[in-house]
Amino acid sequence: MSQPRTNAFYAQSGGVTAVINASACGVIETARRHADRIGTVYAGRNGILGALAEDLIDTSLESAEAIAALRSTPSGAFGSCRYKLKSLEKNRREYERLIEVFKAHGIGYFFYNGGGDSADTCFKVSQLSQSMGYPLQAIHVPKTIDNDLPITDCCPGFGSVAKYVALSTLEASLDVRSMAATSTKVFVIEVMGRHAGWIAAAGGLVEDHGIPVVILFPEIEFDQAKFLARVDAMVQQHGYCSVVVSEGCHHPDGTFLAEQGTRDAFGHAQLGGAAPVVANMIKTALGYKFHWAVADYLQRAARHVASATDVKQAYELGARAVELALEGRNSVMPTIDRISDVPYEYRIGVATLDTVANVEKMMPRDFISEDGFGITDKCRRYLAPLIEGEDYPAYRNGLPVYVTLKNQTVAKKLPAFASA
Repeated sequence: MSQPRTNAFYAQSGGVTAVINASACGVIETARRHADRIGTVYAGRNGILGALAEDLIDTSLESAEAIAALRSTPSGAFGSCRYKLKSLEKNRREYERLIEVFKAHGIGYFFYNGGGDSADTCFKVSQLSQSMGYPLQAIHVPKTIDNDLPITDCCPGFGSVAKYVALSTLEASLDVRSMAATSTKVFVIEVMGRHAGWIAAAGGLVEDHGIPVVILFPEIEFDQAKFLARVDAMVQQHGYCSVVVSEGCHHPDGTFLAEQGTRDAFGHAQLGGAAPVVANMIKTALGYKFHWAVADYLQRAARHVASATDVKQAYELGARAVELALEGRNSVMPTIDRISDVPYEYRIGVATLDTVANVEKMMPRDFISEDGFGITDKCRRYLAPLIEGEDYPAYRNGLPVYVTLKNQTVAKKLPAFASA
C-alpha cells in the first residue's frame, strides 16, 4: 500500500552564502525524484517569516533548469532573514502559528537551512509538533560561513569563504610586497567570525606562498604590545606583512575591537571596524603606512571562486536531508564526517538536534600556533581540502550567469498573523 503524498516546507535562515542555494537545489531536486511521497515543496519568502506570514512560494512552478541553476547561484534564492523565534515559554503562539500554517497547506516535512539559531528553532518546532499531535518531520540543513556548528566536520558555506579569504589575502599581499620599498608596508583585512576564528585561519594558508602574515583570532585575547612587536618583527624581516583580523577579536575584558555599542536582531553585539582600529594602531605605534579592507559581504557572496568541495557538500547535505525525512527521521541534521585528510575522504552522517542546538564549535587550540598569531600544520591539513577545486558558474558577456526565480506564492488560507 503506497503512502500518501505530503507537502514540504523549505526556508533559508541567517546570513546567506555562496552555496546555500546549492543546498536548496539538493532539497528540491531530491524531493522531485520522490514525487510519489513528496507533493509540493513550498519555500518561505524571507525565511521563517514566510511561514509566519503564510507567504509560501510554490517551487513546483519553477522549471527543472531554473532549479538546477541554483547550484551555481549565490545568495538566498527565496530570501532569508535574521529573525530568532523566542523560547516556547515566552512566545508559544509563534510556534503554534507555524504548525497552523503547515497544517493548512498539508506540510509534513520541514527543512530549515541555517546555522545554530536555526537548529534550535528546528528542534523546538519538532518538539511542539509532537506535543500538539501534528505529524511533522523537522530536518535541519547545516549552513554557516562561521563553521561553528558542532558534530559536523565542516559547514557548507565555510569552504568557499575560506577560499576567498585565502585568495584575497594572497593577492593583496603580493600587491603590498611590490610597493613596500617606498609605500605601503602593512595590509590589514578584516573577516567575519564573531566567536570562532575559522575564517581568519584561512588567511594563514598564504604562508605556504612565502607571505608573512599575522592572524588575530577570537579565541586568543588581544595583547596590543605583543601584536605590535610581531608586526614590527615581520616588517623588519620581510619588508612588509599582512594582518588578518577576525571581527570577533577582543580585549581581555571581553570587549570587541570592533564593537559599535549596538545589537543585531539576535541580541549579538553589532560588529564592524576592527580593520581600521588595528591599522591605525600600527600607524600610531610603528609609523608604517597601511591599507585596510573589510571582506564583509564579498567573502560570503563570491560564488565565482567557490570551492568545488563546498558546492558538492552543500548539495549533498540538502539531498540527504530529504532522504532522512523519507526514512522517517525527525529532529536531525545531516553532517560531514571526515575519514581522512590525504586523500580527502568523508561520508555523510547524521546528528540529533538536541546535540547541535545552542552549541558553538571553536577553533581547537592545537590549530593555532603557540604564539597565537598563526596556524599549525594540523590546521593546514584540515583547511586544505575544504578550499580545493573550482566549480565555476557559466559566464555570458564577461559576467557569471545567475538565476532569479519567479517565486510565485500560493493563496493564503489563514487570517493574518502579527508577531508579538
